[in-house]
Amino acid sequence: MSTVLIVDDDPSHLKLYSWVVQRGGFRTVTALVQRQTVQIPETEPIDLAVLDYRLGGQLSAVDVAKRLRSVFPETPIVVLSDMQWLPEDIAPYACGFVRKGEPEELLQTITSALGENGNAKVQ
Repeated sequence: MSTVLIVDDDPSHLKLYSWVVQRGGFRTVTALVQRQTVQIPETEPIDLAVLDYRLGGQLSAVDVAKRLRSVFPETPIVVLSDMQWLPEDIAPYACGFVRKGEPEELLQTITSALGENGNAKVQ
């Protein structure tokens, strides 16, 4: 079973998206972004990360994506946002983009990024 890390600054969104992703057949781990910090679970085997784009506080999604890349260099990142399209600043870190409120599309994007065998595609 693949493990998906969900990163957001809203605890209720972490619960909601964890539920959606678990219902899709994946194991989830969460990381709450606070004003200036995020605790990335470095000892967890992460196959994919779902990262909220609009984070309140001083950390941006790009800051968090850079941290994710430093800890998990080969892990695909799916960006989740209420924006219409993938913002240019986060695009170099993203393997996919999903608008909030589209749970089926989120699961399809995760499945596609992980490949048919449930493991991350090597880029």
